[in-house]
Amino acid sequence: MTQIIKGENLPLSGEPMRVAVVRRSDGPGAPEVDAAALLVGADGKVRGGEDLVFYNQSAHAGSGVRLTGNVRGEGEVVADWLEIDPGRVEPAVERIVVAASCDDATFGEVEDLYLRAVSATTGEQLALYAVEDATTETAILLGEFYRRAGGWKFRAVGQGYDSGLPGLAEDFGFAVPEEAVEAPMERVPEETVVPSAGAAAEEAAVVPPEEAVVVPVQAPAPVQAPAPAPAPVPLAVGVVGKVGGAAPLSAPALGVPLARCNDLPGEMGPEFEPVEFSGRGKEDVDPGLTLPKGFVVVDVLRKGDGYIEVVTLTVRGRRWREVLGSGLPDLHGVGVFHHDGRSPLRLRVDAPGMAAWTIRLRPVSTLRPFDGPVEGCGPDVLAHTGEETDVRFRFKGDEDKEGYFGVNVHRRGGHAQDTYSRRDRGRGSGSIPRGPRLLVIEADGGWSVEPGASRITSFWTRRR
Repeated sequence: MTQIIKGENLPLSGEPMRVAVVRRSDGPGAPEVDAAALLVGADGKVRGGEDLVFYNQSAHAGSGVRLTGNVRGEGEVVADWLEIDPGRVEPAVERIVVAASCDDATFGEVEDLYLRAVSATTGEQLALYAVEDATTETAILLGEFYRRAGGWKFRAVGQGYDSGLPGLAEDFGFAVPEEAVEAPMERVPEETVVPSAGAAAEEAAVVPPEEAVVVPVQAPAPVQAPAPAPAPVPLAVGVVGKVGGAAPLSAPALGVPLARCNDLPGEMGPEFEPVEFSGRGKEDVDPGLTLPKGFVVVDVLRKGDGYIEVVTLTVRGRRWREVLGSGLPDLHGVGVFHHDGRSPLRLRVDAPGMAAWTIRLRPVSTLRPFDGPVEGCGPDVLAHTGEETDVRFRFKGDEDKEGYFGVNVHRRGGHAQDTYSRRDRGRGSGSIPRGPRLLVIEADGGWSVEPGASRITSFWTRRR
């Protein structure tokens, strides 16, 4: 049996192999994974940078280990391919460790990640290990090919690093040099990478473990010049009133221009006509919307003091996920939730004391873009469509100069990643992955966010 679980090992024949780091990519915004091989000596360390095989150093001079590129198969399955010939590996190399990094997300967000080794001549499967327990890791050791009793074996490792490449590098005895990237380079599309010899066996392996049909990689279509962006089109606002409910809240208009304000792709959230609903105290809201899968923005307006919370509901009317919660006086906040496109869209607004409130549902295309300094007060959501960037945060606090401030980054599919948080007023910094992303801000007072210089990119990572 060639499929094994974490910690198990199996013997190998020593024949030349093709090794794939496979995952499923569901389109724009999906995590980007970079595969690599480390050639490790008896002391558990690499001898230097020459013992690393990765996208910017694709072959090892003395041991027949190469990274040949990546291919895309049926069902958005993507594989990075390595060639390993055990018969050519230098005697000083005891292990070949196959690793991967994920700079713009965590491996808990990578779908169907596994390592597969096949014979370079016959395409027969030699080893298969599926990663099932990844969570917050940004670098991971998938498996290792190692010498034992004059032959070779494979072990499923599955060891992750929350610290990313620096933590992995420290364990294997090398430093991670960094170089400033003034202008990110264009990523080479997967389809343009031409595999070397053995392509038939390679394509046969670019499938999830349970599948057997593969669509061969097609030549790339000519690149078309992008069409000019359409002029912003104001969106009308429909008002949904509860039968017998309270009149609309007497307060300033919500104030967000209901027109396209950003460059988020359509996959991030559906377009629809915004709707408002007004009420008092604790009420369930059925907006009467049938929407496809994606993010939906919720504006919340409440006059006076007291806490207000908005949550999504299950089919049975039970509390599911919080959209927004705040105790700021005279709140004008913005929240967001991810709709699965199948369940009825229902919300619960809870404002103790029969406080009057108004909520509005609108598309993510109407969010403020994060393309320069932005200020706000209380909960908010920004649209980020640019490159990976450093960010400077400032939290002014509440009236007592205290409170909580946090920023989470959400990508397509509803996956979230903590980026920055603090418990009192002050300044700090963090980084935002390459878009498209939603910056979801929780704040008990005033704040500002400002993009900094382009983030320094690790030598390991593919130039995008």
